[in-house]
Amino acid sequence: PVLALPSGVRIAFFNLHGNQDLTEYCGKKLAERISVKAPEVLITAESKGLQLTHVVARELNQKFYAVARKSVKLYMQDGISVTISSSITTGREQRLYLSKHDAELLRGKKVGIVDDVVSTGNSLAGLEKLVAMCGGSVFKKAFVLAEGNAAERKDIIYLAKIPLL
Repeated sequence: PVLALPSGVRIAFFNLHGNQDLTEYCGKKLAERISVKAPEVLITAESKGLQLTHVVARELNQKFYAVARKSVKLYMQDGISVTISSSITTGREQRLYLSKHDAELLRGKKVGIVDDVVSTGNSLAGLEKLVAMCGGSVFKKAFVLAEGNAAERKDIIYLAKIPLL
């Protein structure tokens, strides 16, 4: 469906939640695209990137991947966080939180960022900042869709582009 955002921009809404076949397909295709010189570990932001990253990690034979949460959970008291500018869908500033376990998972590693859609790049910038704070290096950035001007970026991998309306 096409949805109007509070900013007045209209987007073609893309949702992987609950669609097992589409998630599997997209995850396998992204894994194929990043498997040559694959990253050592993956990170995603909750929530729509979770299932997708699970598939990509499985396809790359990676047992663990890091998840940046949007709220602090009890097991995350010793973790780190960053503030990100508003994404196109939230329209407000957000925080991303990473547990100590996930931070250690990224330390000294070549990290692949995986998510469903990249648009303004604000969420991506937050993930990049978390990786740097952990002592990792961003190695690949992979998305199912690149929205609007994001499709012109040369530093990302994506399966298809989608317009802003």
